[in-house]
Order: sequence, then structure tokens, then C-alpha cells
Amino acid sequence: MLVSLPVRDVMTRTVETVDVDATAAAVARRIAASEHTSVVVCDGREPAGIVTESDVVRLYADDVARDTPVTAFMSADLVTVGPDDPVERAAEILGEHDVRRLPVVEGGRIVGIVTTTDIAYYLPHAARDRQGWAERSARRSATESTAYEDEEWAFESHGTDDGLDVGDVVRFTKTVSEVDVEAFARATGDTNRLHLEESFAARSRFGGRIAHGVLGSGVISAALARIPGLTIFLSLELSFLAPVGIGETVTAVCEVIEDLGGRKYRLSTELFDAERECVIDGEAVVLIDSVPDEEGDGTEAADADARSADTTTR
Repeated sequence: MLVSLPVRDVMTRTVETVDVDATAAAVARRIAASEHTSVVVCDGREPAGIVTESDVVRLYADDVARDTPVTAFMSADLVTVGPDDPVERAAEILGEHDVRRLPVVEGGRIVGIVTTTDIAYYLPHAARDRQGWAERSARRSATESTAYEDEEWAFESHGTDDGLDVGDVVRFTKTVSEVDVEAFARATGDTNRLHLEESFAARSRFGGRIAHGVLGSGVISAALARIPGLTIFLSLELSFLAPVGIGETVTAVCEVIEDLGGRKYRLSTELFDAERECVIDGEAVVLIDSVPDEEGDGTEAADADARSADTTTR
């Protein structure tokens, strides 16, 4: 029997807050001085709205006055979760309302905040019974840069065609099947008996067959392919920490950690097994190109951008 984790076990207890009478300038200073990317607006001790780093950037881009009250631009339709609610419920709320963070409220007072990143580390555990999540994913059409989606895959991504923000997360879940391993061996020529022969693998340190390590990194690539736009790899560094067994369900979690400019981004890249153990850890630098239109494939432009980006990062 699975034990569901409560939100209080994964939430961040330190929350940046401002009063409802704060100004745009005060909110901007608070976010700039904090390691957090949002502030919760409170009326007394009761949360009344939320402002993100992206909101402040748009505010100043629109040349809004510094003394504009926070109530004029905060997101007032606040969605919250309770500390004793299960992590699965928080994940559902985030997905239903297409938000990345939830204030955690108890007795009318804010006691923490939980984000998509916080929950992402626990989804492999929470999604053992993935029927609901898989059904929602199966109903989604393929993204512009992917040819199709399988009903047994589950994915979620943030960001827009205009670019990504630091903190944006994409994740992708699939089961690594025996068919996957055998097809990978045939496609690459890596016919290491450790992956293909049970009796041989049983005598190894792993005690049984395992998937190719690079097949696991391919799941990370699959996650990155679901970022809005056309993902082009510029670099990928990985550490392989633990094996992935045949038939194991894994989840790739990739988070934007730096905007390098020119639609280039650095992301943390992690692969988790069904027990929430990180089996692959690393970083990637990608270029998010525009998706070619239907009338032209845009290959030459994409190649030119990739060559330019590669030269820039060396």
C-alpha cells in the first residue's frame, strides 16, 4: 500500500510576503533581494493575491509607475492548498489552473508555498497509479515539435513560444519496457549482454538485466522535446548514479536554471526512478528555435542559429 505524502512535507515554509498597500517599487525590491521568484500579497495574515518575477518584468516593460499599488497588478484569483492535503491533490490543482506555485493556507493564514518543482521530485511516487494522469495526457494533441504522443506517456511543461523563464519545469514519464531495450540495442548496436540476457546479468553486480544508461538519458531528451518551440541541444553533461531496471517507470524532470540570452537556456536534467531516487543527474544547454511553418521546413535557419549559438557558448 502506498503512503501519500502531505503537502506540508514538501512545501517551502519560508514565504516572501507584502502588504496589500505595497507599491510596485516595493514589490520589485522584495523579489530582487530574495531567492524566491514570487511574493504573496497579504491582507493582515490572510493571503489576497500573488505577484511573480515575470509580473514585475512585464510591469516595468509597460512603464507602469513605481507607486502603482500592488492590488492593481497582482493575481487576485488566488488558488491555494492546505498543508494536510496530499501531494497528488496539489499536483492536480496546479494542472487544473495552469499555475506553477500554490500558497499553502491553514486557518486563513499562509504557512508555506509549494511549487511545481517541489512536487516534481515526488511525482514518480505519487504517480504509481498513473491512470488519471495518463488519460489526461492521452487527450492532449502532440506539441508542435513532436510527431505524436502515446497514451502510456505522461508529460507536463511550462513556458510559451516566446521563451522560458528561470524556474520553468518540464517533465516526462514513461515505462522502460523490454521492447524499448531490445529496439535500442538493435538501433545502436549496443548489444551488451547485461541489457539482453537475464542469466548473464543475474551474475553481475546488478543481479539482473538493466536498461542502457543512454536509453535513460533519452527520456531526458524526450522531456526537453516537449518545451514549447523546437529544442536543439548545444551541450549535455550527465552523471549516471544508479541503474534502471527493465519495466521500471521513470520520470525526467528538467528545470530552467539560467537564461543565457538569444533563446538559449541552461537546464538541470534529472531522471528519477519509481522510488524517487535520482538515477541520472546533469545539465543541458539548449537553443529553443521557432517551429518551422507548414510551407517551409526552416532547416537552414535552424542550422544557422544552432551554429551561431554553438560558437557563442564556446
